[in-house]
Amino acid sequence: MQTEKVIDHIINWLRDYANKAGMKGFVIGVSGGIDSAVTSTLCAKTGLDLLCLEMPIHQFENQETRAENHIKWLMRNFTNVNKQPINLTPVFDSLVAALPPVNDEEERFMSLANTRARLRMTTLYYFAALNGCLVAGTGNKVEDFGVGFYTKYGDGGVDLSPIADLLKTEIYEVANVLGINPEIMDAAPTDGLWGDDRTDEDQIGASYPELEWAMSQNDQGKMIKDFSGREKQVFTIFRKLNSVNQHKMLPIPICEIPDRLK
Repeated sequence: MQTEKVIDHIINWLRDYANKAGMKGFVIGVSGGIDSAVTSTLCAKTGLDLLCLEMPIHQFENQETRAENHIKWLMRNFTNVNKQPINLTPVFDSLVAALPPVNDEEERFMSLANTRARLRMTTLYYFAALNGCLVAGTGNKVEDFGVGFYTKYGDGGVDLSPIADLLKTEIYEVANVLGINPEIMDAAPTDGLWGDDRTDEDQIGASYPELEWAMSQNDQGKMIKDFSGREKQVFTIFRKLNSVNQHKMLPIPICEIPDRLK
């Protein structure tokens, strides 16, 4: 990959999109992970306004620290960057207390994880509206178009997706050129939705390089029967997630009314 040219291309695309939309810049949630670090840096490099939001909800301290350090680094290097810390933990706890109990605690736990992402999305759009900015998404190609590893109308609810055509390994290449903090580069990817230290790989059952391999094999029309051992296991994981999460990756279905009924 021609990394420096890719970086310039994304920066120009971001700037052009915001200018054509008549917007002042971007709002982004900074989590302490590689995707939000890269995306926020690319947005900062446009020279347009960038508001970085920290939105912890029972967050692990190391995730908050990485996010804070990255935002400080951005503000030292770019005069167009500002920050807004918002502690969403009390909001989340109040919502949980207001919701009725359910029998299936596992299902409730999953639903509340997605609720965290949707609270953050609502907060991002609140500040985007106040500042005349666009909400920048941080999803990568494997998450957005391979396994659907994001929350519908949560971190998937954005105005534009600058890095969604880059694989995770390519994002690390971009991060290296941008000079992203080593603590972020070295941290295991996590969505931070569970209030513990589980990683993306813990949840999915495969690493991003493995998922990238499976995605390429799937694009070539390969089938589960074509593999064995670990390759078969990874490909099965990919195919299952790709299937069950199509509702995230395809446009919202519309019930079209036949002319004869109108």
